[in-house]
Amino acid sequence: MEPTCQQGTVQADGDSVMVWSVCSGRDMGPLIRLNTTLIGDRYVSILSGQLHQFTCPLCISTDFIRIHQDNVAHHTSGIATEWLQEYSSEFRQFHWPPKSPDMNIIGHIWNVLQSAVQKRSPPFLCPTDLWRALQDLWCQLPPKLFQTLIESMLHRVAARLCARGCPTRY
Repeated sequence: MEPTCQQGTVQADGDSVMVWSVCSGRDMGPLIRLNTTLIGDRYVSILSGQLHQFTCPLCISTDFIRIHQDNVAHHTSGIATEWLQEYSSEFRQFHWPPKSPDMNIIGHIWNVLQSAVQKRSPPFLCPTDLWRALQDLWCQLPPKLFQTLIESMLHRVAARLCARGCPTRY
């Protein structure tokens, strides 16, 4: 990518907070703060603790519960793969080929949060302040955002296919 097309970003004067969450077209899951790098066993701990809690109240047939995740190491680790296979009757996973474009809608949601954080003033003094702000902003996200992103998937996939994997407006 050409340097003129790149933009550096700094969050909260260099402080950062790692988070995880889950969403559907109807609702969003809890925002989970990650205090350390996410690896396979920690990822499975989050899935087993949060994914069931999130999907059970949705009262949806398991035919409609799909997990869409990219191919980062903790998603594809042996322990995560085993867990997803063990619970395959409850959750179906989209198979995502290696080196494929990331079309997960959660990336758009992270961009919305990052933009909202950068607009806040005064700047955050520490990661704890940033975490509190993220929690507040997460709760303020409109449910329509999630619904719109889910509904856009057919168009997003079609655009990606037409572009033969090259970048699209999505």
